[in-house]
Amino acid sequence: MDEGGYHYEVMRRAIELVDAKGPAATLEDLAAGMGMSPAHFQRVFSRWAGVSPKRLQQYLTLGHAKALLGERFTTLDTALATGLSGGGRLHDLFLRWEAMSPGDYARGGEGLVIRWGRFDSPFGPALVMATDRGICGVAFTSETGEAAAMEDLCSRWPGAEYIEDPDALEEWVARAFGRTEGEVPLFLIGAPFQIKVWEALMHIPSGHVTTYSEIAHAVGHPRAVRAVGTAVGRNPVSLLIPCHRALRKSGGLGGYHWGLPVKRAILAWESARLEA
Repeated sequence: MDEGGYHYEVMRRAIELVDAKGPAATLEDLAAGMGMSPAHFQRVFSRWAGVSPKRLQQYLTLGHAKALLGERFTTLDTALATGLSGGGRLHDLFLRWEAMSPGDYARGGEGLVIRWGRFDSPFGPALVMATDRGICGVAFTSETGEAAAMEDLCSRWPGAEYIEDPDALEEWVARAFGRTEGEVPLFLIGAPFQIKVWEALMHIPSGHVTTYSEIAHAVGHPRAVRAVGTAVGRNPVSLLIPCHRALRKSGGLGGYHWGLPVKRAILAWESARLEA
């Protein structure tokens, strides 16, 4: 596991400790809970997050989602009307995306060659898949396990041929996870309604959030909040299409396909970077 993956494992355990001990836990408490000296824990923590452990601790509390809705709420109707795009970019990467044709969608990806590999990400181990036209799948596996994530991604394109070939994906993956700069092409498969929801998600700036009901209004189906939630959950390229930025109107986190601890970590990480 590379350094970024190691840092996420520290973060994952920190989230568990914050939940167990509460927001009053001190740096010394958290460091002791993970078997580290306070100085080493702070150094690792700050390198991953860009802010101190105490500051990030505030972002990891369950109330952070409500605070985001109050302070960094994005009205998608306005964002779409003003042409805001790419606001959800990670480290200023540029996303170019296209959707599979309805015919290809109906055939379940038959005739496609999908290459895949295992990679370390800022949020733990990840599976990444791509056609020759772009990344078509990103799954974080720390909560679900690799086998379940692999089955999930492959079920979206049952007719495709799968080849393990991480070297072929390395350049795109480095850009996607912010290690290098450059374009990250995406190749998506989904029903028309799902595509519209994913496009709306891409208008939410990093460090900001919106609600499922806002997305429903933005795609022209204000009563289809539940269907929007389902479409958000079916997003095939986690992080690049920022489904983690969709929250319940009440301020609850809602669901996350790859586990709520990952969603909390991503939201905290983005908030920290916006502050920094």
